[in-house]
Amino acid sequence: MTQPATTGARPRARFGLFALLLALVANFALLGCGSSDPAPAAAPAAAASMVKSEPVSIDVPSIDAHSSLVPLGLNEDKTVQVPPVDQPLQAGWYRFGPTPGEVGPAVVLGHIDGNHQKGIFWRLHEMKKGDQVVVGRKDGSKATFAVTKVDQIAKKTFPTEAVYGNTSDAQIRLITCGGTFDPEKHSYLDNIIVYGTLAA
Repeated sequence: MTQPATTGARPRARFGLFALLLALVANFALLGCGSSDPAPAAAPAAAASMVKSEPVSIDVPSIDAHSSLVPLGLNEDKTVQVPPVDQPLQAGWYRFGPTPGEVGPAVVLGHIDGNHQKGIFWRLHEMKKGDQVVVGRKDGSKATFAVTKVDQIAKKTFPTEAVYGNTSDAQIRLITCGGTFDPEKHSYLDNIIVYGTLAA
C-alpha cells in the first residue's frame, strides 16, 4: 500500500526516492471499498507539536472505530507491514515514522475487512473534513487530530511524498483499501487515505 523509507529515519527527514520506489512494489492486500469526500470545511488552527511518545490506541468517533495500536515495520521485500488479516479490527502504526503528535506525518494502517468480517477501517471512506482522530500515547497524553482531506487513489499512483514526506507541523494519515476488487490479485485497486492535522 504505502512504502516508507529507511529505518530509524528522523521525523523530519525526507523519505525521498527510496520511498517512491517502494510504493511501486507495495501490496497492501486488504479487502474493501470506499470513496473520497470532497465536502468543504474550514481548516482548524494547528496546534503545537508534542514530544515523542509511542501510540497505544486510536479512536475515530465519527466512524465508530476504536483499536489498540501495534507497531509495524517493513517486510523482507521492503513493503510495509500491515496488521494480521485474521485480526481485521486491529490497527497498526508505522514505527519508522514520527509518533502521533510529533512534527511530521504519523501513519496508521488498518484493514477494511478480513477473515469474513468488517475491519477497523470499514467506514474510513465516510470520514469528512473536521472529523476527529484521537490517539492515546504511552506517556498518558492524547493527540487529537482534525481531518483536512479524504482521498481515494489508485495504488499504482500512490502519493508517497504526500503521505510520508516532510511537513512543518504534526499530522496523521489513516490508510486502508478501496475501489474495485481485483479477483486475480485478491485485493482492491485503490487506497483510501485520510489526512489530518494536530488540533489539540
